[in-house]
Amino acid sequence: MTAEPQPIRRYTVEEYLQLEANSPEEKYEYNDGIVVPMREVHAKGREGEVLAMAGGSHHHVLIGSNLVGELRNRLKGTGCRAYTSDLRIRIPRKTLYTYPDGTIVCGEHQFDQHSSAGATLTNPRVIIEVLSPSTERFDRGDKFALYREIPSLAEYVLVSQLHPRVETFFRRDDGGWSFRSFDGLKAVLTLQAVKIGLPLTEIFSGVEFPPESAVPAIDPPAQ
Repeated sequence: MTAEPQPIRRYTVEEYLQLEANSPEEKYEYNDGIVVPMREVHAKGREGEVLAMAGGSHHHVLIGSNLVGELRNRLKGTGCRAYTSDLRIRIPRKTLYTYPDGTIVCGEHQFDQHSSAGATLTNPRVIIEVLSPSTERFDRGDKFALYREIPSLAEYVLVSQLHPRVETFFRRDDGGWSFRSFDGLKAVLTLQAVKIGLPLTEIFSGVEFPPESAVPAIDPPAQ
């Protein structure tokens, strides 16, 4: 006899925050009632499924550490600060709590008043995601659509693990988004939202890229 699938539990925001308060060693993403541990990676996702970030790979952690460390140095004295994936953010109009790989905040920090388990930022200026094969479509698509709901967000940054490549989406004055791609270790990433440059050699320091034959095909960037 085949067991019937159990219904997916939906959490209230209060239950989610209490879960995080009771699990200091674990992080969870919350999307409209669905809670997913951030350490989990879904190899295949159904449309609308919440995908957790790939927090376990060596390259993922190394790239994120390189990037945030270099950003911190370059942002000193500017009124902006860079944070690692330990900082939780919330999309105001959509019920999404998540932990980007990197976040830049400028000026006064604004926090969610309903958070009971640590601080939840609501006004990031730059959000950075290190792409993983299992999460790339979500990061480029539905997650980016959610991030665009944040009024303060001026730039969204996607960093490849498979190539020396960084892509940026910058919010123009007319509300549209401009796309730029920085390719190759000789390139210098320009973050327009905070007016700094960062060589890709610094971002990918210590990273050994797989041979081209082992790299899966990816969709072209949304513009």
